[in-house]
Amino acid sequence: MGFDIPDPYVWDESFKVFYELLDEEHKGLFKGIFDVAKAPSDAGALDHLKKVVEKHFSDEEGMMTAANYPDIGPHKQAHVEFVAKLKGLTTPVSNDT
Repeated sequence: MGFDIPDPYVWDESFKVFYELLDEEHKGLFKGIFDVAKAPSDAGALDHLKKVVEKHFSDEEGMMTAANYPDIGPHKQAHVEFVAKLKGLTTPVSNDT
């Protein structure tokens, strides 16, 4: 049994960053989160989410580095902290996660 994701947490065009790769990856992140929410006991869904998050963060950080983004340090640290929390999740994923 899954849990409901509140309606404000759906992809819409306001989330676009206008970099096609990142926009597509962001859509994939939403899908991964929804898949885990629908099937919190599905280890495959959770593993897939972990992989797409890590790939997205790597791609995003690469683009930030290439663009000499000035605040990359704190952004990368937020990624590190998020990935650590995500890696700590196991199935079944709790509704409180």
